[in-house]
Amino acid sequence: MKKIIGLTGGIASGKSTVSNWLISQGYPVVDADIAARKVVEPGMPALQKITEAFGPSILFEDGTLDRKKLGSIIFSDEEKRQTLNAIVHPAVREWMKLETERAFEEGASIVIMDIPLLFESKLTHMVEETVLVYVSLETQLKRLMERDGYSEADALARIHAQMPIDDKRELADYIIDNNGTISETIEQIREIMNQFK
Repeated sequence: MKKIIGLTGGIASGKSTVSNWLISQGYPVVDADIAARKVVEPGMPALQKITEAFGPSILFEDGTLDRKKLGSIIFSDEEKRQTLNAIVHPAVREWMKLETERAFEEGASIVIMDIPLLFESKLTHMVEETVLVYVSLETQLKRLMERDGYSEADALARIHAQMPIDDKRELADYIIDNNGTISETIEQIREIMNQFK
């Protein structure tokens, strides 16, 4: 019985903590953020397409992607941003699919897909069940300010740039309430993972 679980959260919700714990327990975690870095490495087809679309000036001398430069190009240009997404998103999904298949081939029965924008990017078709790491807005704000040293206004701006976590809560199959202690959170993950077995 093979199962693909989608893990998501909001900024500063503690999704990485949950993801790292799952890895420590031997669960294969296929991370969308890692995928997004992998697909634009030198020699990868996506980087080739990005270079064709945006010109060779977006590369460093060693052939790696100059993310800052590319970011400044797409930041203020919606059309260019869509061009980039049309190259990167399919490549990321393909990479994640291949990694998931590989994990199953190596004997895994459950694979976790760690996708920060699971609901926003409408990627729930890639997974069978969704798990949301949930915290209240107050907790999110406090953790983000402590973790990244943001002012309250900056932290709120980043939180509000995402889909509200309460909206995600409505969409998720399972909720991990991460407002408490780490051991309380782990207890909830254990329970959910046992249901999948």
